[in-house]
Amino acid sequence: MNMQLIQLLALAGIAVYLILKLRGVLGTRDGHEAPRNKSVSPEAKRQKFEVIDGGSDPDVADHAEEDSDVGRALLAMKSAEPSFSVTEFLQGSKGAYEMILMAFENADLSSVKSFLSDEVYGAFESVVKERESQGLVIEAEFRGVLEIGLMSATFDAGNGLAEIDVRFVCKLISVVRDRDGKIVEGSETEEKRQRDVWTFARAMDASDPNWQLVATGE
Repeated sequence: MNMQLIQLLALAGIAVYLILKLRGVLGTRDGHEAPRNKSVSPEAKRQKFEVIDGGSDPDVADHAEEDSDVGRALLAMKSAEPSFSVTEFLQGSKGAYEMILMAFENADLSSVKSFLSDEVYGAFESVVKERESQGLVIEAEFRGVLEIGLMSATFDAGNGLAEIDVRFVCKLISVVRDRDGKIVEGSETEEKRQRDVWTFARAMDASDPNWQLVATGE
């Protein structure tokens, strides 16, 4: 084999090596390659965002049908106050329920007066005074909320007033004692269930973040 042929074979081997190396780095195209990602214009990105932004609101959908009266009221509240969260409201109402209920049972309404409307405060106060006039004392122990559910909601776009009805089911131990300390109602050991539907109200986007209890029922 002459020297010229040896050089040709060596060059051919180097060429094959370089081709294989380049294929490993750059890949190959066989006619079925997926198209390259195209650049998206700012306008297209904006339109895509608007579609997502205008979709379903999980925070509302978790608690009500969005095309129902309740759902539309909740969406209107969120539109008036974007930071409003239905889920966070319900979590807060759970704590408020325990706080207000126990303040009523323990005749300590002054500690929760700011969370009560004048009408509700007056109604609670009259019951407390009636108990005191009869020499009755309530001893209560809150054992927890078993159920909580959003029942209804309304929103007045004119004045921005929102109202939400929440149903609570709790368990507690409660006894009523007379002047002599004798139990006239309840049990020291037996838990009882209590059901309430409370209405909370607030002007959306107001500086005061607190909701007030404006009505009670069962």
